[in-house]
Amino acid sequence: MTNPPPAPEPAAAAEVPTDSAEFASADSRLPGPRQPRPDRRVTLRSDLRASWPDGLVALLVTAAVFVLLYIRIRNKTSSTVSVMPFMADAGGFWMYFLSQAFGWSALLWAWGTVTLGLLLSGPRPGRLPLSAARLERLHRTTSLNTIALITAHALLFGAELVRHSTASWNSALTTAFIETFVPGGYDSGTGQIAIPIGQAALYLAIPLGLLFYVRHRIGPKTWRVLHRFVIVVYVLSVWHTLLYGTNVWYDGWFRTSVWLLQLPIAALLLLRLLRPARRSEKLPLSPGATASRTGWALRLGGRLAVVGVMVALVVVVVSGNDGGRTVPPDDTSSTHNHD
Repeated sequence: MTNPPPAPEPAAAAEVPTDSAEFASADSRLPGPRQPRPDRRVTLRSDLRASWPDGLVALLVTAAVFVLLYIRIRNKTSSTVSVMPFMADAGGFWMYFLSQAFGWSALLWAWGTVTLGLLLSGPRPGRLPLSAARLERLHRTTSLNTIALITAHALLFGAELVRHSTASWNSALTTAFIETFVPGGYDSGTGQIAIPIGQAALYLAIPLGLLFYVRHRIGPKTWRVLHRFVIVVYVLSVWHTLLYGTNVWYDGWFRTSVWLLQLPIAALLLLRLLRPARRSEKLPLSPGATASRTGWALRLGGRLAVVGVMVALVVVVVSGNDGGRTVPPDDTSSTHNHD
């Protein structure tokens, strides 16, 4: 399951130079004269250097997930064995399970990245353990690590295809590249839909995440407009997981938990739309001189759509009708063949 990474959310309301050059720290909004601060532009290199603690935690989580998946496969308690019985050989397919582990940690880091972004661009809780500037920096580093995790997930998936191919190395490498990275190249079972969805998320996430570091060239307004599509990347990632993740293939608490985790995201998104940090993004009671009727209607429609999503998520979680399979098919090779 490709869980491509969302990246930083739009900037907060106050645009004064800080360590992040984008967000005002909490103390900058206190009464009294504001102390001048140097405008230190954030660079990709500096964020890469700062991302190693978060990246180390991500690797440790990935290792723990891999061990759990491996043990469940070896004990034949994983639904993956029901979907693909030939993968009961845990040692023979360890690379595929490692790819799964990177996919799950990438989805977890993407969830955290989106949550931080929505907290920073919407109404913030009264007390936070870190200042806004430090939270924003953590938001950027988790975004970079999400990109790294999803890239590892995709590369390991392709490497597994090469490893089990009987063709010559150059032919196997070409086929694996096409099936892993070219939309429409994977033509087997559920992957015909799920793989292109994951690829779309990946190919959108990388530029949307890295555009932050060239926003001074494209303009902050353009960057903010493009950056709002990050939520689309996250939706595609979750959709890909629910379609193709053999761990959540059948009904059960694990699949329902994936749906449940989307409720906080939807709630924060609704709060961000209702009470955005930027005054210019607030929705007036009715369209006036400062807002066209079309723009006002679109923004109102977006808020109503998020409310609808929240209602749908609650119905899914409460009813347990989460789109999973109830009974393993007699012949799984034709319905979900990853080879």
